[in-house]
Amino acid sequence: MIRLQNLTLQRGPQRLLEGAELTLHAGQKAGLIGANGAGKSSLFALLRGELGPDAGDCLLPADWRIAHMRQEVDTLERLAVDYVLDGDVHLRRLQAQLAVAETAQDGAAIARLHTELDSADGYTAAARARKLLAGLGFEHGQMDRRVGDFSGGWRMRLNLAQALMCPSDLLLLDEPTNHLDLDAILWLEGWLKSYPGTLLLISHDRDFLDAVVDHVAHLDQQKLTLYRGGYSAFERTRAERLAQQQQAYEKQQAQRAHMEKYIARFKAQATKARQAQSRIKALERLEELAPAHVDSPFDFSFREAGKISSPLLDLAEGRLGYGDKAVLEQVKLSLAPGARLGLLGPNGAGKSTLIKNLAGELQPLGGRLQRGENLVVGYFAQHQLDALDDQASPLLHLQRLAPSEREQSLRDFLGGFDFRGARCDEPVLNFSGGEKARLALALIAWGRPNLLLLDEPTNHLDLEMRLALTLALQEFAGAVVVVSHDRHLLKSTTDEFLLVADGRVQAFDGDLDDYARWLLDYRARQAPAPANGGEAGLERTDKRAQRQAAAALRQQLAPHKREADRLEKELGQLHQRLAGIEARLGDSALYEASRKDELRDLLAEQAGLKGREAELEERWLLALETLEALQRELEAAS
Repeated sequence: MIRLQNLTLQRGPQRLLEGAELTLHAGQKAGLIGANGAGKSSLFALLRGELGPDAGDCLLPADWRIAHMRQEVDTLERLAVDYVLDGDVHLRRLQAQLAVAETAQDGAAIARLHTELDSADGYTAAARARKLLAGLGFEHGQMDRRVGDFSGGWRMRLNLAQALMCPSDLLLLDEPTNHLDLDAILWLEGWLKSYPGTLLLISHDRDFLDAVVDHVAHLDQQKLTLYRGGYSAFERTRAERLAQQQQAYEKQQAQRAHMEKYIARFKAQATKARQAQSRIKALERLEELAPAHVDSPFDFSFREAGKISSPLLDLAEGRLGYGDKAVLEQVKLSLAPGARLGLLGPNGAGKSTLIKNLAGELQPLGGRLQRGENLVVGYFAQHQLDALDDQASPLLHLQRLAPSEREQSLRDFLGGFDFRGARCDEPVLNFSGGEKARLALALIAWGRPNLLLLDEPTNHLDLEMRLALTLALQEFAGAVVVVSHDRHLLKSTTDEFLLVADGRVQAFDGDLDDYARWLLDYRARQAPAPANGGEAGLERTDKRAQRQAAAALRQQLAPHKREADRLEKELGQLHQRLAGIEARLGDSALYEASRKDELRDLLAEQAGLKGREAELEERWLLALETLEALQRELEAAS
């Protein structure tokens, strides 16, 4: 277990923890939350042994293997798949020792090391690395490209894959979803749920936390408090504690009255569509949880537009893409005031392409795009953070937009985004990604937009700012089109979804759970056909190493034969189980709402069995190849 006892931790002049206590048992999965700068990353450094406590004790088993997601990339020439394999340090050590033994032609050492490689699943390592990369959104051809060929966000995905590749007893993940799209997040959730070790996770994605963790460790006022359950359970429990305080209670009532106003508004407009109903439920849930955020430093809204057009924007027969290459065809989209659209679709399908055309950053290759006379677009995308003037302060950025406005009015407005006092006057140069994102949103909110186009607006934002953005979007009177991997934001601020896939944009009749099922089916349809009757085509054991292993192990033909027979039998049993699951999935009654949990569990079991099937097939094919090699050696010897 992990035990922090009367722990004090200090970085420079700042005391992060004082007298902190925490106990995590082996196998528990905990989310570590707290305000930016509270000390979450420093606590990770303490657990990795990079920092020592200033007082108290940090105790964890000496034999625990610790894996963590690095925040930097220092090897640009490695191929992506090799970079991921480097995460398994023990495997790389065995491979290096084997290379030395082969050079020395030490048969006994070669035989021993091949046995150790087999025990370490070394012969399936490359295939497992490729599966990790595929799950995180890498195409097959990208896996053999240099690390230096990828952008910063994709390099972070490589670091995440490297951490997952490392066999570990404790896995430390610091914001693993920051650079992932929704598809990769759903895959990562499944992987972490099946992770057998202890997990400590820093994340600002509440739905991700709810899906993965069974405890929440809250770092607040230099103390650690452990809550049972996911993030939603933490909010409820903390709200109950804070509601006992009179000041918190009074603010709770004001927030509740504010939210009831908007709940009533949306109930009056709601149809029977599932998205409208789910939005009402989300608002009602926010009403209950508001007290957990009484100490939030954020309180802002989008200033109301002076004029508005209807429709704000109309796109017909749109052909969208880059240069002469079309990404989307026959796009039809009309945006009226009050429209709330979420864009779903696989990575690279064209969601950002659509938003860039709507924002005017790209022009349609064909079709007609008509903009309303009074259209004012507020466009947020990650590249706009780089467009901020590094030498200018938040106040100066806003003064450039409103030169005649009183300075105090501008300071008050920036205060809602937690730019207060001296922070208003500091240059953007040293701002964090989260601070730059908040400033970009502040500039948009000041501009009185009537159409918001938001491409991953929650990247780098903490939980409190995400909640404030959600509330501001619910209050916003104009139209919203959003791409986000934050499912809570999507559920709370959109009324309908558009699916961007296979070169088309069409209405998606379903919720995010339906989309997760659609995505599983889409991935299955997109998967390349297995090579040579199995998935062994993904990666083959080095033939030269196999021949050397066969020469060293030629006297062990019988054990290899037993192993091949055992794997073949296990594969047969697994195929029977998969056939049974597929038969149950063919039952239309299974897709009724009352059996939603049963369907989810069945799909999860199917995905797990298919992963096991691929692993068994690879091991079985490897065993057969080894047997054939041994038999050839024995025949030659005889």
